[in-house]
Amino acid sequence: MFGISFSELLLVGLVALLVLGPERLPGAARTAGLWIGRLKRSFNAIKMEVEREIGADDIRRQLHNEHILQMEEEAKRILNPLTPPAQPPVTTASVQPPAGLEARPAEPPAAPAAPSEPPQPPRAP
Repeated sequence: MFGISFSELLLVGLVALLVLGPERLPGAARTAGLWIGRLKRSFNAIKMEVEREIGADDIRRQLHNEHILQMEEEAKRILNPLTPPAQPPVTTASVQPPAGLEARPAEPPAAPAAPSEPPQPPRAP
């Protein structure tokens, strides 16, 4: 975890034995173990809280992005009026007139009506 080897732990234990003595060493080890356990629990609680907040931020961001996408789609739908779906082109081979009806040629378009008044020339200022 901290990169401490067994020989380094043994050296720390021998120094603690010399400094504290054999009668106080077990109590000191117990106290140190309790403090280390509390620190680990505190760090784990902080870590989980941060991860939960990060997860909540990700969820909020995702919901915000989905809301923006929905608004964008709605804007497109409003700005682009619905156009009828394109129908496939009709070919003469696929269209057969009903029995007894003959196909008539199309009538030429009617000529545009003559204007009631002749156009006025532009006036000079």
